[in-house]
Amino acid sequence: MGAVPWVLLSEIFPINVKGAAGSLVNLEHWFGAWAVSYTFNFLMDWSPSGVCAASIIFVNKVVPETKGRTLEEIQASINS
Repeated sequence: MGAVPWVLLSEIFPINVKGAAGSLVNLEHWFGAWAVSYTFNFLMDWSPSGVCAASIIFVNKVVPETKGRTLEEIQASINS
């Protein structure tokens, strides 16, 4: 999960906003890392396989497919 924000940053944002977008992605990434670190013991007590399944579902539902698509096509699918 650690590489997902950086992959999204490189493939989804146009060059004219990559600087600002990179700052926001970095902020979100560090906040997410803090949240996972803070709740790690609770999550592992709850269900290690449930955490893995939730991560897979999140990536499949939220992260758009970018293979073979132009930036304009990716942005149109995100905006719709």
